[in-house]
Amino acid sequence: MSARRKLKPVRSNDRVTRSLRALERTASTSRVLNLLAIQADSGHRPEHALHPLFRNRILNNALIVKHRLRSDDIFLFDEARPTATKIIIPFDRGDLGLGGQSFFVGQRGWADLLREACNDTTDMTRDLATLRMIDMLPSFDPFLLREHLRRHGMNVAACYFALSPADLEQMQGFVSFEISRLIDLAYRDTGRFPGTHAARLVEALLSTDVDERLEPLRETLMLEGESFKEGVFSWKGFLYYKWMLTRLWPELASVSGEIGKLVIAGARDTETARYLDEARKRLQAGVVIERKAVQRTLQVYDDAFEDLIENGRPQAFRDFLLRAPDLFLSLGEKVGVISHIASYWRYRFPEGRPPTAHVDEAIDIFQDFEGGLSVTLTN
Repeated sequence: MSARRKLKPVRSNDRVTRSLRALERTASTSRVLNLLAIQADSGHRPEHALHPLFRNRILNNALIVKHRLRSDDIFLFDEARPTATKIIIPFDRGDLGLGGQSFFVGQRGWADLLREACNDTTDMTRDLATLRMIDMLPSFDPFLLREHLRRHGMNVAACYFALSPADLEQMQGFVSFEISRLIDLAYRDTGRFPGTHAARLVEALLSTDVDERLEPLRETLMLEGESFKEGVFSWKGFLYYKWMLTRLWPELASVSGEIGKLVIAGARDTETARYLDEARKRLQAGVVIERKAVQRTLQVYDDAFEDLIENGRPQAFRDFLLRAPDLFLSLGEKVGVISHIASYWRYRFPEGRPPTAHVDEAIDIFQDFEGGLSVTLTN
């Protein structure tokens, strides 16, 4: 079968297209990297052209989605996987309703599909590498995306990452507070006053490179080479999610309540009415289940950290860092789903206004949210 026949069309009546069409007017979420919106907001800035995410201009105006694979998607891959990175290339950047082409990073023949969709006969080495790196991450959370790309030598303009300098400063403060006791432990036997090194250690932990500034920590945890580097990167992911969730939990609780109060306009048959009623309940229950799963994973980190600090047992935290890359991926997928629900809902239904949607849009939104949940609930 040729690569051309494998390209999947995205049509004007496609539910995903209708959902993404609304995202043209807003920023990215944890599950959707909206390069169209970034182009509209920052395309006039010199750094956007000098340091693009993708060199191919068509690809750099695509929509990239973290997609939970369905039964009709799985056959596209040689290996089983629960999620994949979906690329949507619109036919017309000004109107997603006209349709486009889509494919997954990692599906059989995807590099040829990319060249065809982007009308590029070159090897596209750099863009292919960038897509592979993006596919490694569980979500498009800006801090993690930025650090992951920089860690692999990709210099990409800041406009592609929504984390503001103020947010980064707040996160640094959060991390400093979180690891203050670890700093005391790491420098306890060095004869140096830990307070003078706290800022440097926090800066080192949040920097792209793992260098000699983290040597006291590495020695405390008895880790070497790539195991330490991978563990530290995933640890940063845990700290980022803990910081982000302090703001997300209240928003998510508010959104969950509003889902139950959404006013749905338009005629509907009995089956549609039953779906909407049951979908509200499934979503509200699913959000609670996802939240509990996130809290259980974070508790693994908290317990290991407490064992290190309170009992002086580095082995527990060392074991956590060795497991952290896998835990980080699972955590990121769950946080990405609930973050997308909260951020997209708040974009579509601003606070202070009664949430109202037409029946077709309500179905799109509910199906989009349900499709991301890692659990399937039935009534």
